Amino acid sequence: MDFTSTTIRSAREALAAGSVTPVSLAREALQHANRNAGKNTYLWRNPDWTMEEAARAAAMPRPAGGEFGDGRSNLWGIPVSVKDCFGLAGSPTSCGVLYYRDLNGNAQHDSWLVEQLRKAGAVITGKTHLHPLAYGITGENPDFGDCEQPGNPGALTGGSSSGAAASILEGSALAAIGTDTGGSVRGPAALCGLAGYRASIGRGDWRGGMHLAQTFDTMGWLFRNLEDAPLLADIFVPGKSGAAQEFKTFGVVHDAFVHDTDPAIIDGLRSVEHDLTAIGLKGTTINVSWWADSFEIYAPIQAWEAAQLHAGHFQSLSPALRERLEWGASITDGEIVVLRRRHAELRARLD
Repeated sequence: MDFTSTTIRSAREALAAGSVTPVSLAREALQHANRNAGKNTYLWRNPDWTMEEAARAAAMPRPAGGEFGDGRSNLWGIPVSVKDCFGLAGSPTSCGVLYYRDLNGNAQHDSWLVEQLRKAGAVITGKTHLHPLAYGITGENPDFGDCEQPGNPGALTGGSSSGAAASILEGSALAAIGTDTGGSVRGPAALCGLAGYRASIGRGDWRGGMHLAQTFDTMGWLFRNLEDAPLLADIFVPGKSGAAQEFKTFGVVHDAFVHDTDPAIIDGLRSVEHDLTAIGLKGTTINVSWWADSFEIYAPIQAWEAAQLHAGHFQSLSPALRERLEWGASITDGEIVVLRRRHAELRARLD
């Protein structure tokens, strides 16, 4: 099975039919690991452990029913990579920096998210590269090396979910867990030509995971084909996914908002607008000039929360991280109160 082109659905159908097995898919995935120039898609992996996980998934009972007729979850037998800010028992959690990897040692327990993946029968291929502390959008990392796109040396994957994107590009996973605070799933997906799914704020449980900024942190997926998205979303809200809504209208931001955007992006926007109209949806242009305040609200709240989480450790981190955290620590409680009020007002207006 060619992991660089197959969909999750087709792989899952093959698993249900018995034409492939969790073990054979895991073996294929592991053969493609760390194919980028820096050999650093993964910051931790153990092929023997992964093959044991595949065998464990293969032994799961096969009841009736379910999306694929074998009574198993959508992710059963699917090779999945996990961003290295979620704990996996027996492995370190670096959050992209050597200091935390060495300070914390191996996790004693799985994070909630890893628990859900293993319960679903997903086969974890390893823990992937990320921008340090998940605090950046490029995938550059002074401790572990920059994450470049497999097959495209010199091109960054983007971040912070850099290794997640790389694992899909190289074919060492069919789905990759990322996180997104200010674009950390969306950026790599766009740069690497992948699909990205950012769960709503509040979905999932961060137990055993390392936050960047709790107010904005979300879990998410990177994967190859947008049609697979419905198979992935319910991992963050087990048993609570509902039927998809049927929409009849869509909104398009006013030209003033995209005045400085690359012409190719504008062309893409117009093409999508045309396609949606052609299938019978009605478009409405909306003025979102008031979004201009969003970054000056977001950035200091993010920095302040990150500074609280990493207090006492600034001097052990890189100068770039230390500078950003020190700025966050300098923001007063009074300033944060005002920023949170502005944030609440912006969200209310958006709603």
